[in-house]
Amino acid sequence: MSVSRRALLMGVAGGALAGCRSRAAGTDPASPSAPPSTEPSAEPLATPSGGPTEAVAPTPAPESTPAPDPAKQPPHPATRAEVVERYGALAPAEWGLDVSGVITELPEGESAMALTFDACGGPGGSGYDADLIDALRAHGVPATLFLNARWIDANPDEFEQLAADPLFEIGNHGTVHRPLSVTGRSAYGIAGTRGVGEVYDEVAGNAEKLTGLLGHPPRFFRSGTAHYDDVATRVVADLGQRVAGFTVNGDDGATLRSAEVRREVASAPPGAIVIGHMNRPGGGTAPGVAAAVPGLLAAGRRFVRLSDVL
Repeated sequence: MSVSRRALLMGVAGGALAGCRSRAAGTDPASPSAPPSTEPSAEPLATPSGGPTEAVAPTPAPESTPAPDPAKQPPHPATRAEVVERYGALAPAEWGLDVSGVITELPEGESAMALTFDACGGPGGSGYDADLIDALRAHGVPATLFLNARWIDANPDEFEQLAADPLFEIGNHGTVHRPLSVTGRSAYGIAGTRGVGEVYDEVAGNAEKLTGLLGHPPRFFRSGTAHYDDVATRVVADLGQRVAGFTVNGDDGATLRSAEVRREVASAPPGAIVIGHMNRPGGGTAPGVAAAVPGLLAAGRRFVRLSDVL
Protein backbone atom coordinates (compact mmCIF):
# COMPACT_ATOMS: atom_id res chain seq x y z
CA MET A 1 0.00 0.00 0.00
CA SER A 2 1.24 3.47 -0.77
CA VAL A 3 2.25 5.70 2.12
CA SER A 4 -0.52 8.17 1.36
CA ARG A 5 -3.19 5.48 1.23
CA ARG A 6 -1.91 3.90 4.45
CA ALA A 7 -2.02 7.27 6.15
CA LEU A 8 -5.56 7.79 4.92
CA LEU A 9 -6.70 4.39 6.15
CA MET A 10 -5.15 4.79 9.57
CA GLY A 11 -6.51 8.31 9.89
CA VAL A 12 -10.00 7.08 9.14
CA ALA A 13 -9.56 4.11 11.42
CA GLY A 14 -8.69 6.50 14.23
CA GLY A 15 -12.38 7.33 14.47
CA ALA A 16 -15.26 4.91 14.43
CA LEU A 17 -15.36 3.04 11.15
CA ALA A 18 -16.46 -0.22 9.64
CA GLY A 19 -18.03 -3.53 10.61
CA CYS A 20 -21.19 -4.18 12.63
CA ARG A 21 -20.61 -4.36 16.36
CA SER A 22 -22.26 -4.00 19.72
CA ARG A 23 -21.27 -1.60 22.49
CA ALA A 24 -20.88 -4.40 25.02
CA ALA A 25 -18.22 -3.96 27.65
CA GLY A 26 -14.99 -5.88 27.43
CA THR A 27 -13.68 -4.50 24.15
CA ASP A 28 -10.12 -5.69 23.60
CA PRO A 29 -7.97 -2.69 24.61
CA ALA A 30 -5.25 -3.85 22.23
CA SER A 31 -7.57 -3.53 19.26
CA PRO A 32 -7.09 -0.45 17.07
CA SER A 33 -9.62 2.31 17.59
CA ALA A 34 -11.47 1.78 14.36
CA PRO A 35 -14.69 0.84 12.58
CA PRO A 36 -17.55 0.60 14.98
CA SER A 37 -20.59 -0.72 13.45
CA THR A 38 -24.22 -0.43 14.14
CA GLU A 39 -24.33 1.42 17.44
CA PRO A 40 -23.94 5.14 18.23
CA SER A 41 -20.31 6.19 18.24
CA ALA A 42 -17.86 9.02 18.77
CA GLU A 43 -17.90 12.32 16.91
CA PRO A 44 -17.46 11.63 13.17
CA LEU A 45 -14.40 12.75 11.29
CA ALA A 46 -14.65 16.02 9.40
CA THR A 47 -13.78 15.67 5.71
CA PRO A 48 -14.06 18.02 2.73
CA SER A 49 -17.49 18.51 1.28
CA GLY A 50 -18.35 16.52 -1.84
CA GLY A 51 -19.28 17.80 -5.28
CA PRO A 52 -22.65 18.85 -6.73
CA THR A 53 -25.61 16.57 -6.50
CA GLU A 54 -27.54 17.38 -9.65
CA ALA A 55 -29.12 14.44 -11.47
CA VAL A 56 -27.02 12.79 -14.16
CA ALA A 57 -27.44 9.93 -16.61
CA PRO A 58 -27.04 6.54 -14.95
CA THR A 59 -23.93 4.46 -15.49
CA PRO A 60 -24.70 1.36 -17.60
CA ALA A 61 -25.07 -1.70 -15.40
CA PRO A 62 -22.53 -4.50 -15.71
CA GLU A 63 -23.75 -7.30 -17.95
CA SER A 64 -23.17 -10.04 -15.41
CA THR A 65 -21.29 -10.98 -12.30
CA PRO A 66 -17.97 -12.48 -13.40
CA ALA A 67 -17.39 -16.10 -12.51
CA PRO A 68 -14.38 -16.79 -10.31
CA ASP A 69 -11.15 -17.02 -12.28
CA PRO A 70 -9.83 -20.56 -11.81
CA ALA A 71 -6.27 -19.28 -12.19
CA LYS A 72 -6.76 -17.17 -9.06
CA GLN A 73 -8.19 -20.03 -7.00
CA PRO A 74 -6.37 -22.86 -5.22
CA PRO A 75 -6.80 -26.32 -6.82
CA HIS A 76 -9.52 -26.95 -4.24
CA PRO A 77 -10.51 -25.21 -1.02
CA ALA A 78 -8.61 -26.63 1.91
CA THR A 79 -10.50 -28.87 4.31
CA ARG A 80 -10.88 -28.08 7.98
CA ALA A 81 -8.38 -30.79 8.92
CA GLU A 82 -5.85 -29.49 6.41
CA VAL A 83 -6.20 -25.93 7.67
CA VAL A 84 -5.81 -26.94 11.31
CA GLU A 85 -2.75 -29.04 10.53
CA ARG A 86 -1.19 -26.28 8.44
CA TYR A 87 -1.74 -23.33 10.78
CA GLY A 88 -2.61 -24.73 14.19
CA ALA A 89 0.85 -24.19 15.65
CA LEU A 90 1.43 -20.70 14.21
CA ALA A 91 1.29 -17.58 16.38
CA PRO A 92 0.02 -14.39 14.71
CA ALA A 93 2.27 -11.36 14.43
CA GLU A 94 -0.38 -8.84 13.35
CA TRP A 95 -3.88 -7.89 14.48
CA GLY A 96 -6.27 -5.19 13.36
CA LEU A 97 -7.82 -3.69 10.25
CA ASP A 98 -4.81 -3.41 7.96
CA VAL A 99 -2.79 -6.61 8.24
CA SER A 100 -1.07 -8.83 5.70
CA GLY A 101 -3.56 -10.32 3.31
CA VAL A 102 -6.19 -7.56 3.58
CA ILE A 103 -6.99 -5.55 0.46
CA THR A 104 -7.55 -1.92 1.48
CA GLU A 105 -7.65 -0.22 -1.92
CA LEU A 106 -8.09 -0.95 -5.61
CA PRO A 107 -5.03 -1.72 -7.74
CA GLU A 108 -2.52 1.08 -8.16
CA GLY A 109 -3.50 3.46 -10.93
CA GLU A 110 -7.19 2.50 -10.80
CA SER A 111 -9.29 5.67 -10.96
CA ALA A 112 -12.63 4.02 -10.14
CA MET A 113 -14.01 3.50 -6.66
CA ALA A 114 -15.79 0.51 -5.16
CA LEU A 115 -18.85 0.83 -2.93
CA THR A 116 -19.25 -2.10 -0.55
CA PHE A 117 -22.10 -2.63 1.88
CA ASP A 118 -22.31 -5.09 4.78
CA ALA A 119 -25.42 -6.85 6.01
CA CYS A 120 -24.56 -8.16 9.46
CA GLY A 121 -27.60 -10.05 10.71
CA GLY A 122 -28.26 -11.15 14.27
CA PRO A 123 -27.70 -8.50 16.96
CA GLY A 124 -26.04 -6.31 14.32
CA GLY A 125 -29.41 -5.94 12.59
CA SER A 126 -31.22 -7.98 9.95
CA GLY A 127 -33.08 -5.17 8.22
CA TYR A 128 -32.96 -4.48 4.50
CA ASP A 129 -32.27 -0.95 3.28
CA ALA A 130 -34.37 -0.98 0.13
CA ASP A 131 -33.91 2.77 -0.32
CA LEU A 132 -30.16 2.30 -0.59
CA ILE A 133 -30.44 -0.47 -3.16
CA ASP A 134 -33.04 1.52 -5.11
CA ALA A 135 -30.70 4.53 -5.19
CA LEU A 136 -27.85 2.43 -6.57
CA ARG A 137 -30.13 0.95 -9.20
CA ALA A 138 -31.53 4.35 -10.18
CA HIS A 139 -28.03 5.59 -11.04
CA GLY A 140 -26.74 2.28 -12.40
CA VAL A 141 -24.04 2.15 -9.73
CA PRO A 142 -22.59 -1.31 -9.06
CA ALA A 143 -21.60 -2.48 -5.61
CA THR A 144 -20.26 -5.47 -3.71
CA LEU A 145 -22.62 -6.67 -0.97
CA PHE A 146 -21.15 -8.60 1.98
CA LEU A 147 -23.92 -10.72 3.45
CA ASN A 148 -23.84 -12.63 6.74
CA ALA A 149 -25.47 -16.06 6.91
CA ARG A 150 -27.99 -14.87 9.51
CA TRP A 151 -29.01 -11.93 7.33
CA ILE A 152 -29.53 -14.25 4.36
CA ASP A 153 -31.74 -16.52 6.45
CA ALA A 154 -33.80 -13.52 7.59
CA ASN A 155 -34.18 -12.08 4.07
CA PRO A 156 -34.50 -14.94 1.57
CA ASP A 157 -36.59 -13.03 -0.98
CA GLU A 158 -34.37 -9.96 -0.89
CA PHE A 159 -31.29 -12.15 -1.22
CA GLU A 160 -32.71 -13.84 -4.30
CA GLN A 161 -33.42 -10.48 -5.93
CA LEU A 162 -29.97 -9.11 -5.16
CA ALA A 163 -28.22 -12.26 -6.35
CA ALA A 164 -30.11 -12.10 -9.65
CA ASP A 165 -29.21 -8.45 -10.28
CA PRO A 166 -26.03 -8.12 -12.40
CA LEU A 167 -25.39 -4.71 -10.86
CA PHE A 168 -24.30 -6.41 -7.63
CA GLU A 169 -21.93 -9.15 -6.58
CA ILE A 170 -22.32 -11.05 -3.33
CA GLY A 171 -19.46 -11.38 -0.85
CA ASN A 172 -19.07 -13.50 2.29
CA HIS A 173 -19.60 -11.63 5.61
CA GLY A 174 -19.17 -14.70 7.77
CA THR A 175 -21.35 -17.29 9.42
CA VAL A 176 -22.04 -15.64 12.79
CA HIS A 177 -20.24 -12.28 12.28
CA ARG A 178 -17.07 -12.70 14.34
CA PRO A 179 -13.64 -11.03 14.24
CA LEU A 180 -11.20 -13.43 12.61
CA SER A 181 -8.55 -14.48 15.12
CA VAL A 182 -6.69 -17.69 15.90
CA THR A 183 -6.26 -16.67 19.55
CA GLY A 184 -9.72 -15.41 20.51
CA ARG A 185 -9.02 -11.69 20.11
CA SER A 186 -12.13 -9.53 20.39
CA ALA A 187 -13.14 -6.23 18.84
CA TYR A 188 -15.83 -3.86 20.13
CA GLY A 189 -16.97 -6.43 22.68
CA ILE A 190 -17.52 -9.12 20.03
CA ALA A 191 -15.52 -12.26 20.79
CA GLY A 192 -13.37 -13.46 17.94
CA THR A 193 -12.81 -16.97 16.70
CA ARG A 194 -10.76 -18.92 19.23
CA GLY A 195 -8.61 -21.06 16.97
CA VAL A 196 -7.83 -22.09 13.43
CA GLY A 197 -10.79 -24.46 13.33
CA GLU A 198 -13.21 -21.69 14.31
CA VAL A 199 -11.69 -19.40 11.68
CA TYR A 200 -12.43 -22.12 9.15
CA ASP A 201 -16.01 -22.47 10.38
CA GLU A 202 -16.66 -18.72 10.25
CA VAL A 203 -15.46 -18.46 6.66
CA ALA A 204 -16.42 -21.82 5.19
CA GLY A 205 -19.88 -22.08 6.75
CA ASN A 206 -21.27 -19.07 4.92
CA ALA A 207 -19.16 -19.79 1.82
CA GLU A 208 -20.91 -23.15 1.54
CA LYS A 209 -24.30 -21.49 1.93
CA LEU A 210 -23.49 -18.88 -0.72
CA THR A 211 -22.08 -21.46 -3.12
CA GLY A 212 -25.29 -23.44 -2.91
CA LEU A 213 -27.45 -20.36 -3.46
CA LEU A 214 -25.35 -18.63 -6.13
CA GLY A 215 -24.04 -21.64 -8.01
CA HIS A 216 -20.43 -20.52 -7.49
CA PRO A 217 -18.27 -19.69 -4.47
CA PRO A 218 -17.87 -16.12 -3.26
CA ARG A 219 -14.61 -14.44 -4.23
CA PHE A 220 -14.34 -11.97 -1.35
CA PHE A 221 -14.65 -12.18 2.42
CA ARG A 222 -15.04 -9.52 5.10
CA SER A 223 -15.24 -10.48 8.76
CA GLY A 224 -17.53 -9.10 11.42
CA THR A 225 -15.85 -5.89 12.73
CA ALA A 226 -13.33 -6.13 9.83
CA HIS A 227 -10.62 -7.28 12.27
CA TYR A 228 -8.13 -10.06 11.49
CA ASP A 229 -4.82 -11.52 12.44
CA ASP A 230 -2.31 -12.51 9.78
CA VAL A 231 -2.74 -16.25 10.32
CA ALA A 232 -6.50 -15.98 9.85
CA THR A 233 -6.09 -14.12 6.55
CA ARG A 234 -3.94 -16.99 5.29
CA VAL A 235 -6.76 -19.39 6.13
CA VAL A 236 -9.16 -17.25 4.08
CA ALA A 237 -6.77 -17.41 1.13
CA ASP A 238 -6.56 -21.19 1.42
CA LEU A 239 -10.36 -21.26 1.18
CA GLY A 240 -10.18 -19.50 -2.17
CA GLN A 241 -11.35 -16.06 -1.02
CA ARG A 242 -9.69 -12.65 -0.75
CA VAL A 243 -10.07 -10.46 2.31
CA ALA A 244 -11.68 -7.13 1.46
CA GLY A 245 -10.89 -4.28 3.82
CA PHE A 246 -11.60 -0.65 3.07
CA THR A 247 -10.04 2.73 2.48
CA VAL A 248 -12.85 5.02 3.61
CA ASN A 249 -15.72 4.71 6.07
CA GLY A 250 -19.02 5.58 4.47
CA ASP A 251 -21.51 5.55 7.33
CA ASP A 252 -19.69 4.80 10.60
CA GLY A 253 -21.55 1.55 11.11
CA ALA A 254 -24.85 3.01 9.89
CA THR A 255 -24.77 5.70 12.59
CA LEU A 256 -23.98 8.86 10.59
CA ARG A 257 -26.55 11.40 9.48
CA SER A 258 -27.21 11.68 5.75
CA ALA A 259 -25.14 14.87 5.34
CA GLU A 260 -22.18 13.16 7.01
CA VAL A 261 -22.52 10.06 4.83
CA ARG A 262 -22.64 12.27 1.76
CA ARG A 263 -19.47 14.05 2.83
CA GLU A 264 -17.56 10.84 3.52
CA VAL A 265 -18.57 9.14 0.28
CA ALA A 266 -18.15 12.23 -1.91
CA SER A 267 -14.62 12.84 -0.58
CA ALA A 268 -13.38 9.29 -1.23
CA PRO A 269 -10.31 9.38 -3.49
CA PRO A 270 -9.87 7.45 -6.74
CA GLY A 271 -9.05 3.83 -6.02
CA ALA A 272 -10.94 3.82 -2.72
CA ILE A 273 -12.92 0.94 -1.30
CA VAL A 274 -15.81 2.52 0.63
CA ILE A 275 -17.57 0.57 3.36
CA GLY A 276 -21.18 1.12 4.41
CA HIS A 277 -24.11 -0.91 5.74
CA MET A 278 -27.34 -2.08 4.16
CA ASN A 279 -28.93 -3.73 7.20
CA ARG A 280 -30.09 -0.59 9.02
CA PRO A 281 -32.90 1.03 6.97
CA GLY A 282 -34.18 4.45 7.99
CA GLY A 283 -30.76 5.87 8.85
CA GLY A 284 -28.49 8.24 6.98
CA THR A 285 -26.81 5.72 4.68
CA ALA A 286 -29.33 5.60 1.85
CA PRO A 287 -30.02 9.36 1.54
CA GLY A 288 -26.33 10.15 2.02
CA VAL A 289 -25.19 7.79 -0.70
CA ALA A 290 -28.00 8.97 -2.99
CA ALA A 291 -26.81 12.56 -2.51
CA ALA A 292 -23.12 11.79 -3.07
CA VAL A 293 -23.35 9.60 -6.17
CA PRO A 294 -24.66 12.15 -8.71
CA GLY A 295 -21.84 14.60 -8.03
CA LEU A 296 -19.24 11.87 -8.32
CA LEU A 297 -20.73 10.70 -11.62
CA ALA A 298 -20.85 14.26 -12.91
CA ALA A 299 -17.15 14.60 -12.07
CA GLY A 300 -16.38 11.51 -14.15
CA ARG A 301 -15.92 9.03 -11.32
CA ARG A 302 -16.49 5.40 -12.27
CA PHE A 303 -17.89 2.78 -9.89
CA VAL A 304 -16.93 -0.91 -9.95
CA ARG A 305 -17.58 -4.14 -8.16
CA LEU A 306 -14.49 -5.61 -6.57
CA SER A 307 -14.46 -8.45 -9.10
CA ASP A 308 -14.30 -5.95 -11.95
CA VAL A 309 -10.76 -4.88 -11.03
CA LEU A 310 -9.40 -7.46 -8.58
